[in-house]
Amino acid sequence: MTTGPGTTHDWARTVDGEHLADVRRRADELAPGGVAHLVLEVLAYAAEEAADRGGGRCRVTLHADGSVTVADDGRGTQTRVDERGRAVRKPVMSTQDLRFFGTPDAPLLPDGHPRRGMSVVSALSDWLVHRNRRLEGSWTQRYEQGVPVTDLVPVDPDGTTGTTVHFLPRADLRTGWAGAAAAELRVRGGWTALDVEIVDERAARPR
Repeated sequence: MTTGPGTTHDWARTVDGEHLADVRRRADELAPGGVAHLVLEVLAYAAEEAADRGGGRCRVTLHADGSVTVADDGRGTQTRVDERGRAVRKPVMSTQDLRFFGTPDAPLLPDGHPRRGMSVVSALSDWLVHRNRRLEGSWTQRYEQGVPVTDLVPVDPDGTTGTTVHFLPRADLRTGWAGAAAAELRVRGGWTALDVEIVDERAARPR
């Protein structure tokens, strides 16, 4: 399982420790604006798929503990079966997105900063839980600072497809996130094919 035409990640490696360490060292550069930028990095994948499908929906939940959940109704993260018959997910959380990371022509996110990929979110979070729902099966996996700490854990299907990413950004990136009205407007206004709903549990009211 390797890279090839049209692929976004190197399937031959599940964790790129050097890449994750590099992201953690360069947090100010790779996550300008802190949590708001990380949310946009996650939403970019949902928006990309929604554009391909002709539309999609996503809910962003801001939790009272500082964590964020981004849940979409797409196809779910691509999963392959290895030579032993085991499910292997695309290594989006622990390896670099080959289209964007380190490329001078990476597209800009709605905050005006370059898109770098989901691994930036994972590496800069104390923990992240990735729940994947596809027609052929559903599973969840937990990461800490970008490194998987569980195997893929099967979950019962619920009749839907999509990806849910629940993450707690590291403490220094959460500074100032309480007053994030402008960032939320950028999240809402930045996507044409993706309908984004924002639920702010910090204030115990939907927005």
